[in-house]
Order: sequence, then structure tokens, then C-alpha cells
Amino acid sequence: MPETDFPRSLADRLRGILIDADYTVSGVRDRLGDAAARALAREELVPALRATGGDERLGLLLRLWWLQSPIPERAARAILPVDELAGAGLVATDGDTVRALVNLTPWELEEGRPGFVVSDPKVRPGQGLVPRPDHVVGAGGASSTLAELMVNGPFDRALDLGTGCGVQALHLASRAREVVATDLNPRAVRLAGTSLALSGVRDARLAQGSLFEPVAGERFDLVVSNPPFVITPESARYTYRESDLPGDQVCAELVRQAPAHLTEGGWCQILANWVHSDGDDWEDRVGGWVTGTGCSGWVVQRDVQDPAEYVELWLRDSCEHGTPEYTRRYDAWLDYFEREGIKGIGFGWICLRNDVAQDAAVRVEELRHEIERPVGPYLPEVVDGAMTALRLPDTALLSAHVALAPGVVEERVGRPGAPDPEKILLRQRDGLRRVARIGTVEAALAGVCDGTMPVGPLLDVIAELMGEDPEVVRGRAPDALRTLISEGFFKVMR
Repeated sequence: MPETDFPRSLADRLRGILIDADYTVSGVRDRLGDAAARALAREELVPALRATGGDERLGLLLRLWWLQSPIPERAARAILPVDELAGAGLVATDGDTVRALVNLTPWELEEGRPGFVVSDPKVRPGQGLVPRPDHVVGAGGASSTLAELMVNGPFDRALDLGTGCGVQALHLASRAREVVATDLNPRAVRLAGTSLALSGVRDARLAQGSLFEPVAGERFDLVVSNPPFVITPESARYTYRESDLPGDQVCAELVRQAPAHLTEGGWCQILANWVHSDGDDWEDRVGGWVTGTGCSGWVVQRDVQDPAEYVELWLRDSCEHGTPEYTRRYDAWLDYFEREGIKGIGFGWICLRNDVAQDAAVRVEELRHEIERPVGPYLPEVVDGAMTALRLPDTALLSAHVALAPGVVEERVGRPGAPDPEKILLRQRDGLRRVARIGTVEAALAGVCDGTMPVGPLLDVIAELMGEDPEVVRGRAPDALRTLISEGFFKVMR
């Protein structure tokens, strides 16, 4: 398939019109104001329509592209090449008005560069509509999460698998010399091409097909995917969110196939759902997907929903609340979860790095609290720390040079005037913002280790000052220190 069937000259002109009118993330935010923006988050359009009235360019563009409200043809022709846009399938004339056939949304890329994302019009509650089966959803919260998770690069080749509206391919364009974007849905491939063209991305390659089929035999330095991971009893009712594979197997299959498409040291980063079921620990389940792939893995669970919450979320997503089908689908979905023994559904991410090593390991954890965003700039350091800690035997750990990681502070909690604290904490002020409760030996080590001396001699001195047997301290310390290194409180110096 060609890169895009959207004419380049028209893309350049429309991009110029949009930027000149300040149809950007900051321009739209300022134009709408806080009250209208909050109302839009609740799917209420009236305040935004009031805020964008009149014939001013930005207001007209907002009503047309963002709010999906027809605008007068006379006003539209004054600012847009209406006939060419109609020929390209972006707008249609209807009497004396022009209406949008797509949703065209401004999107902020790296270093504040303006981008534009083209998708199908958003289906809102109360319209009496549901998405078409090949609906192409626009950029949203999950898109931002994945974009902020991406490692920085630069890379030679990058792949956006399941590109949808093309938003991740836009972010990859600033990280990689060559970008490939694929999707099972031909309509998504076409709209992604339009997004790329309007955002000034010239050289991306677009291909249609399932999972890694369109890139068979190819390798990439970075693969990202926001796949159709929704766990449902119905196969691929909506291609943007559901696959033909049962349960959470589309995510498992991505993890299984990814290593064959990664260069040495290459990354694969995906958003995922996974099952919590009777007699099946989720950490073992998802960690098992990674084990044996030759990749180091970092699996993070950010949220868990019970079956009813999950069903309600996705029935709202397809605007089925209040429809005759709502109760039937809700009931059938819960029946499915009950039959499969599914007690909850986890949301999170899976990051793989192709270490091509027999001792590649996986760290699986839950992080529900707020963390520093974007994650991508410090994500390789997180994986390095976890893998280093897991690979170091006790003897190597005691001879290693370690230092307290930047941004780590100590907190002591206790009664005023008490000779000893009730507990001692290490807290990360940035990054993953973890908190660890530690003992007096680890606290003393944190106070003196700066990477200039090996751990073992430092522990000997600490033991002597505390009146303890150095051999006993050396015997206890590695397990605690390994945990603190894997969680990023200490760094092993090279």
C-alpha cells in the first residue's frame, strides 16, 4: 500500500492553515478555557460550542474538526480548500453547511512540535450510535501513556504495530531514521497515513496485516504497540480494541513473537491487559510470557478492575449504555468471566529488551502510585538496575562499588526524643518514586557509599561501629542490598 493516498501538496497547505490559526494543543486549550475543557471531559459539548461561536478561524476549525459541528459553507470556504478536502474524504458539503467526515485533532510531539491525528468521528453518548466495526479511534489517555513510556533513542528502525490513527508513529518519527507502521484494519492504515502527512512526516512506511505478518523477516531497534487487548467473549467486534485470540492471548502472542523482530539490544514496549484468575498468580502468568524469550523484561501493573467495572468501562467506550443491547451484553460478558474463572483484569505495560542472554530475567511489580512522567528517559536505567541486581551473586555484590542513586533521601519516623526511630525509609523524589523500609545497616551504608569503595569493606566498618559480627552482617546484607539495587535506590558503578 502507498505511504498515504492523501495528496502531499494538500497536506502541506492544510497543515499551514491549521498552524497559522493556532489549531495546536496550547491554542485549543487557551481558546476553550478551563470550564469548557472540563465539560468536554464529561462529554458535554454546549460550553465548548459557546466558547467557539462566530466566524473567527480557530473557533470555526474547532467546531468543524473537534466538536463535529457543521459550519456555514461560506465561512468554511473562506479558510479551507473545501472541494479538495471533500475529494480527499475529510469533509462533505450538506446544503449550505460543511461537516467533517473525520476527527482532526492537534497533538503535541517532542520538543513542542505540532502534530495532527486523524481518526473517525468520536461516538458520544446520547447520539443513538455505536462505532462501526472498523472504527479508528483517536488518540487518548492510552496513547499518551505509551508515548511517555517510549525509550528515547535515537534508533535506526522503529515499528508501530497496530498503529490505529498513527499517533505512536508520529512520536517514533523523532526517534528513528526509518519508521514502519502496521495495522490489521485497512481504514486505520489510510487514516494513519493522513495523520503522518498532516504532521509533516514524509518517509514512514505503512502496511496492512495482522501482528508481525507485514514485517516478516525484519528487525527493529524499537517496537511499540497499543494492541487490541480487550478481554471479551466476542471475537473482534471492534478491530481497534479486540482481537480474534481468546482472553489475554494477543498480548502473550506479541511477547512471544517480538524477540525475533528485535535487533540485539532492541526494545519492545506494549500496553496490555492480563487475567487475574482462580489459582493463577498474575505475576507468574505474565512473567511466564517473557521467561525464555532471551529478553530482559519489566512488567508493571498500574491498575486492576473487577469484572463488572471492566465490562462497564468497555460498554461505555462503545456508547451502549441505555441501549436495548446493554443488559444482554453486560450479562453475557459476566457469564464469560465466570466460566473462565476470571476474578479481575490487570492494566499495565510490558517492556522487553533483547539482551540475547541465557541469564535474561524479568521483573514483575505493581506500581499504583503517581510516578514521574515521561518514563522513557529513565526507563533503561530502571531495567539495567533490576537486571544487574538479579544477575550478581553474593560474592560479586560484596566486591561491587555501589552509590546511593541521585534523588534518594532518608526519612526517620519515631517519637520525639526517642533514642531510636521506629522505622527508617529511603524515598525516591523522582523517577518511580518508590519507598523502601530499611534496617540500620542499610541506612549506614546509604550514608557512606559513594562508589569509591567495595561494599564488603564498608560493611565491615559498619559492623564494627555497631558492635556486630562482620561475617553475620556480610551474610545478611546481600539480599537486602540486591532488592535496593533492583528498585533503584542504589546504583552499581561501572
